[in-house]
Amino acid sequence: MTNEAPIKGRIHSIETCGTVDGPGIRFIVFMQGCLMRCLYCHNRDTWDTDGGREVTVDELMKDLLTYRHFMNASGGGVTASGGEATLQKEFVTELFQACKEKGIHTCLDTNGFVRHYDQALDALLDVTDLVLLDIKHMNDEVHIPLTHVSNKYCLDFARYLAKKGKKMWIRYVVVPSWSDDEAGAEALGRFIHDELNGAVEKVELLPYHELGKHKWEAMGEKYMLGDIHPPKKEKMDIIKGIISRYHSNVCY
Repeated sequence: MTNEAPIKGRIHSIETCGTVDGPGIRFIVFMQGCLMRCLYCHNRDTWDTDGGREVTVDELMKDLLTYRHFMNASGGGVTASGGEATLQKEFVTELFQACKEKGIHTCLDTNGFVRHYDQALDALLDVTDLVLLDIKHMNDEVHIPLTHVSNKYCLDFARYLAKKGKKMWIRYVVVPSWSDDEAGAEALGRFIHDELNGAVEKVELLPYHELGKHKWEAMGEKYMLGDIHPPKKEKMDIIKGIISRYHSNVCY
């Protein structure tokens, strides 16, 4: 009898010493493939589910473990980002299991566009220490043109995480004229306070940036937010102030 072939994941790239996708210094695996179509996506080249390159968990672990000292010393670990990591649940689960066996903290960075609640999803969450959940906007009239999907999936997933008692950080990108409105911030604050049952450890406000624009242009596509620039500090402070009325740990 032959052994089963190892699961292969399709990844876009790796960042070995990341500091903005979870606590501490992190080994970040950017998974390939995403079903959202965010107008401001700074990883446009990760959308294609057939792109990237195939790797096994063993191959990743050989590289990953060389950074274990830096991760552990800083309170860091491994983050599966994307693209959208939940599209490759079985692979990320196997990766996180291997990390847990080595005492390495695991973090899932996701847009929450989850449509199937099954054993594979629960298996992934069981080996996930922290979820970074991106909420794009609370109002679907904004969310749909911004991402091309309803926010129903993300909000339902947030509720599911809270029900399971899973630790999460909520991330909210502040995009001028799209998600910098006070009503949206108020709705997000209320949602976190009223429906997520204390599962949220932190709210991270991420100022919109233009760093991904060149990727769209390199792919011969028009970047639809070309006339929009990063929000000013005054605007970020206003959004932070609103959400801080509902949660004690809001930063940007």
